[in-house]
Amino acid sequence: MSVYVVGQISITDRERYDRYKNAFMDVLRQFGGTLLAADEAPLLIEGRCDYEKFVLFSFDDQTAFCRWMESPEYQRISIDRKAGSTGVILLIRGL
Repeated sequence: MSVYVVGQISITDRERYDRYKNAFMDVLRQFGGTLLAADEAPLLIEGRCDYEKFVLFSFDDQTAFCRWMESPEYQRISIDRKAGSTGVILLIRGL
């Protein structure tokens, strides 16, 4: 079953976050992930939002997601994500 990853992000250090962003796609593709959307200026329709960037990507299943998330390749680049942003990451199971 496909899984979807939703990231809600506030960028605190643009240089560090951009370093992560520039390496992200290669690592995502290497593990079979697909970027579906990324937006630093989403249109707020209802409610309140405390984040400035949103990303949505998918994997074939939760096992593939875990392989990516726990891989040395992702762990290496995630240092810059953690240093350059705060936020929430959600894993959503497809139907």
